[in-house]
Amino acid sequence: MSKKINIGLVQMSCTENVQENMQKAIQGIREAALKGANIVCLQELFTSLYFCDVEDHANFNLAEAIPGPSTDTLSAVAKELGVVIIASLFEKRAAGLYHNTTAVLDADGSYLGKYRKMHIPDDPGYYEKFYFTPGDASPEDSGYKVFQTKFAKIGVLICWDQWYPEASRITALMGAEVLFYPTAIGWDTNETDPNINREQYNAWQTIQRSHAVANGVHVVSVNRVGREADQQFWGGSFVANPFGTLLYLGSHEQEEVHVQEIDLAKTEYYRSTWPYLRDRRVDSYHPITKRFID
Repeated sequence: MSKKINIGLVQMSCTENVQENMQKAIQGIREAALKGANIVCLQELFTSLYFCDVEDHANFNLAEAIPGPSTDTLSAVAKELGVVIIASLFEKRAAGLYHNTTAVLDADGSYLGKYRKMHIPDDPGYYEKFYFTPGDASPEDSGYKVFQTKFAKIGVLICWDQWYPEASRITALMGAEVLFYPTAIGWDTNETDPNINREQYNAWQTIQRSHAVANGVHVVSVNRVGREADQQFWGGSFVANPFGTLLYLGSHEQEEVHVQEIDLAKTEYYRSTWPYLRDRRVDSYHPITKRFID
């Protein structure tokens, strides 16, 4: 038995004009739908430039409520086209409280909920801690989310979450059939060593492919492209199957709308052939909750 669905990836460049970015994203969603997409994923913070390269209070004006204007707009598109939309937005939760958040809209236009980015970086060119509060976690709620859409149960993680196997594991254990990563990451244009740029991209791709292998699920990563300030966003969006094989690999330079067919039934094959979940020693993992084992 097969369970085939079509995944749309919209890899695009952005400008300062929020409405232009939204319209470009909608155009990409429409193109993906015409190509047969069932679920369409947009890149991280697609409505604006990647503003976290500077610490500027004026950028808080880009934030909005979720649900709110952008989800209302995309809800109508999702309903019209009959597609699921994964939309990464800058959320204003309350005065002085902001999140890097991804909303999920089902194929009938209904708002299924949101995931708030858990891991927040603070590095040169990526000053996200200035803007974003991490997603809520408590003894009752890990903060990670899955969404039952018309076509599949999906998990959504965001950019810096990509580097943490704990995030992908927990989301997969919650029943996610596909892991989606909206992303904004690139090369520092002041870096003169091409080997460093190459290693950085390879590490980024490799760690996510490893999440596909370890959890026996497809992984979809959608990154932005184009030059913004000192960042050359490297594109390179991809889809990996549950053995980490690349089914699609995007360009480093071009905007692309790609639709990739995947077969969710392959999860059963890979998980039964390589039964990592069966052999997990959950009784031995308690030290993982420590910051460091001194």
